[in-house]
Amino acid sequence: MKRHIFPLAAAALMALVSCDPGVPQLGKSSVDDVVAAMTLEEKVQLLIGTGMAGASGDSAVVGETRKLVPGAAGTTYPIPRLGIPAIVLADGPAGLRIQPRREGDSINTYYCTAFPVGTLLASTWNTDLVESVGQSIGNEVLEYGVDVLLGPALNIHRNPLCGRNFEYYSEDPLLSGKMAAAMIKGVQSNDVGTSAKHFVANNQETNRMANDVIASQRTLREIYYKGFEIAVREAQPWTVMTSYNKINGTYTSEDRALLTDILRGEWGFEGTVMTDWFGGTNPPAQVHAGNDLLMPGIPRQYDAIMAAAKDSTLVMADIDTNVRRILELILRTPRFKGYAFSNKPDLKAHAAVTRESATEGMVLLKNDNAALPLAAGVKSVAAFGITSYEFISGGTGSGDVNEAYTVSLKEGLANAGYSFCAPLAEVYETHIAAENERNAPDPKNPYAMFMPRKRAAEIVPTPAQLKESVDGSDIALVTIGRNSGEFADRQLTDDYEMSAIEKRLIKAVCDAYHAAGKRVVVVLNIGGVIETASWKDMPDAILLAWQPGQEGGNSVADVLKGAVNPSGRLPMTFPLAYMDIASSANFPYDYVAGAPVFFPTDSVKKESVRNVDYTRYEEGIYVGYRYFDTRGKDVSYPFGYGLSYTTFEYGDPQLTPADGAFTVKLAVKNTGSLPGKEVVQLYVSAPGGQLDKPAKELRAFAKTPLLQSGESQTVELRFSLDDLASYDENASTWMVENGEYVVRLGPSSRNILKTVNFPVKSKPLS
Repeated sequence: MKRHIFPLAAAALMALVSCDPGVPQLGKSSVDDVVAAMTLEEKVQLLIGTGMAGASGDSAVVGETRKLVPGAAGTTYPIPRLGIPAIVLADGPAGLRIQPRREGDSINTYYCTAFPVGTLLASTWNTDLVESVGQSIGNEVLEYGVDVLLGPALNIHRNPLCGRNFEYYSEDPLLSGKMAAAMIKGVQSNDVGTSAKHFVANNQETNRMANDVIASQRTLREIYYKGFEIAVREAQPWTVMTSYNKINGTYTSEDRALLTDILRGEWGFEGTVMTDWFGGTNPPAQVHAGNDLLMPGIPRQYDAIMAAAKDSTLVMADIDTNVRRILELILRTPRFKGYAFSNKPDLKAHAAVTRESATEGMVLLKNDNAALPLAAGVKSVAAFGITSYEFISGGTGSGDVNEAYTVSLKEGLANAGYSFCAPLAEVYETHIAAENERNAPDPKNPYAMFMPRKRAAEIVPTPAQLKESVDGSDIALVTIGRNSGEFADRQLTDDYEMSAIEKRLIKAVCDAYHAAGKRVVVVLNIGGVIETASWKDMPDAILLAWQPGQEGGNSVADVLKGAVNPSGRLPMTFPLAYMDIASSANFPYDYVAGAPVFFPTDSVKKESVRNVDYTRYEEGIYVGYRYFDTRGKDVSYPFGYGLSYTTFEYGDPQLTPADGAFTVKLAVKNTGSLPGKEVVQLYVSAPGGQLDKPAKELRAFAKTPLLQSGESQTVELRFSLDDLASYDENASTWMVENGEYVVRLGPSSRNILKTVNFPVKSKPLS
């Protein structure tokens, strides 16, 4: 593949050779002195990365850096004469993504831990736990010699078909922002950086490099910006990564109002802004906007910035400002500080972290007649479904992790002491082996490592095989799997919706086992919402396991056996049907024929292809439960929903206002027979006023510690007057309207157990 070597100015080369002791050195001289000593060529080189194998200025071939840390996503440009090293940036949100093996090293391996995907972590509703996961991820970042982790990702789940929803947290900006802040704090506790992404409104993968998000300022401020605002204000990520898309006609990486006025001016962001890889089209505009670092770096960006600087269409002050921010980032990194990384993080300890954290985010959707936890008399299990044997640890693309192993459900149950219906297992394993050989990815395809691998086709066992399984097992498990990732959105048919063969499988297993007086449990090993209304009445129990990382099979077994009481709650709504979703009219669910992913072409026209060149966010702030609850639409499972093996009782809440803040206290008691955790969700309903408001909005949440049977715990939930504000577009300000507000407390948005009214006087906010 052709490689580009960026030119160094002759003066820079001479200085590098001469090692003039009078030249300022980063870390020893002030940043301003270092900037003043740089040539224009050096400054422009620093504004863009060092390139990527296989990438040119005219096309984007997926690749990775082979320098410093093989498999990392990119590096910055080193200037040795000024003491400026290259620093390393690597994916991703569910764990560090680097190459597990290295050329010339046949002895060592460099595997990383695959932690649960972001959606599962949000389902824990436990910021302390998410911070501990971040601490483990950050340790691997540090010990493998990486400086900045390209995560967390916190775009809103606007539509369930977005291919990257598994990386993101929730349909709600408060939950998203709190989870992201916890992850950032955990990772950065290792003195390595994070990159909150994708700023902002990267809510579909179809033509993501050119799609124009058409949305009101209120919609953007209250829904799509808010999570980033919370993460920045509470955790200060070292970097923020801009998204590929435009907003109202301007690429986010070229939008000075977004990056300078809002992100830095209003929210107080102190770090570096970088592009997503190959993002944006106008490098001088990106520099002027305050997008400091253009990644991974291509020659035409260098040429464009140099030309604009020389003809003064780009002022030197903008260049110097961005250079200064990059240098300040480099100063913070372990590579600059000379940290002696070991390449030997404690992967065994981190496996325990991922196993535990995964269990807390699993959501028990159904549990008729206490089908779970598995009764003491259950010894033998029949595992149906391809995914029982090929468990999905996480999504694909840059959100993937190169882990050493993934524990399947079959392996996890065996580890928990259960025996298996061997003939059935043999049927599946033989079928999977043949299908995998037939579907092997093309090794010459540079995209193969990023795209979902074609999985074995689902099968329905024959009547004879079903009878043999019923006779030879105490219970049936049916695992349904889904995977998606970067570059493509999910499909409506046979993805969001169950395939015909999957429905036949569930029905056949339920009919056979129920006829014998035995139970059936469905395990959902998925990364995002699927349709459940048409089949959920058939099984006895449904466990939403999400994509739980490399210890997935063990984590599911822990929950099924009852070693862990599930305490996950849904971070999004499961609708009855796809077209019930407010954004479904403005999402390219019916566009299959290869919209361009990277650089747009003239073949995509606004007049001919709906929601590919542009997407109208006509639903406004009515995303997820804000829409369903306000319109009173029935859903399959509401936002915040999740069952437990025990029961809880809420005491009477006490609300205390003080200096524009509110504290709500209430006792939560475990009234069941098993230890468990409860998630208390606090919603606020606003009075009618000048601005249209949803029926209720999440304003705080708290998760109890593990409560023993009969034990009580008083939880505190806090929110502020600012949290009640809506954005008034006419006045370009935040406004809290006067009237009687209602605090609503419960275990989901549709299960409100306690309420408290309180008055508020109207107040415009800056």
